[in-house]
Amino acid sequence: MQGFTVRAAADADMPAVRHVAESFGLLTGWPAAGDFLDAERAFGTLLIASADARETHGFGGTLRRGAVTHLGDLFVLRGHQSAGAGRALLSQLLAGDGPKVTFASSDPRAVSLYVQYGLRPWCPLLYLTGPAAGLPAPPVGETRPEDVAPLDARAAGGARPGTLAWYAAIPGVTPYATDRGYAFARVTDGQIVIGPAGGETPQDCARAVLGALAATTGGTFPHVARIAVPGVHPLVPVLIGAGWRISDMDTFMADDAALAMIDPGRYIPHPDLG
Repeated sequence: MQGFTVRAAADADMPAVRHVAESFGLLTGWPAAGDFLDAERAFGTLLIASADARETHGFGGTLRRGAVTHLGDLFVLRGHQSAGAGRALLSQLLAGDGPKVTFASSDPRAVSLYVQYGLRPWCPLLYLTGPAAGLPAPPVGETRPEDVAPLDARAAGGARPGTLAWYAAIPGVTPYATDRGYAFARVTDGQIVIGPAGGETPQDCARAVLGALAATTGGTFPHVARIAVPGVHPLVPVLIGAGWRISDMDTFMADDAALAMIDPGRYIPHPDLG
């Protein structure tokens, strides 16, 4: 086992952090001037693990929404895995009380590790991709992040107005809303990324997502859309029935406190922001 030093990522560390992220394909679709790593530094915690002063061997990041800590990232360079870097990062990222959630990869070691920190498997998180057109199109209107922040806080388990405002300022991002639901949509390279999205009920969330997809495409360009949907959400059979496919799958994990605050039937996370 190597001895790893863990500390907060500074400006000078970000090229090395992004090198690790790029080795896992994490930055695809994000602009050079603003990605989820910047959000973790601004609205949560971004830590690096090093066995010496010359190289960053791994990083981990969280985002906060109210009292909820969302563990968004835990990545260690492949040549240094199973040497203690992940545990060293987690011991700080998940320290303290308060509700915690994460999306665990399909690697059984990841699920086992998070269980040791009090999280337990909740439901599958399905990464669905498919055609944005040809779905029901409930009416939605463009809105402002501050106008949907209260509903997002109820659906996601905690308030994060700063994160929503930051994301809405990313090129191509538009928040949409109905009277009882909301959905953020981002267009990048002909692809639509949906999330976060939520509603007062699961059906309200589904209507907002479908409306955002229709409003973003305008019915003219054959966009491909991507969305991370909890397996219990009513959109799962709708999208799969329309020809969407499951491109990947994680496990939505949470501790008991978070389980009491978040309803995965009426909330759809952003794939990178939670």
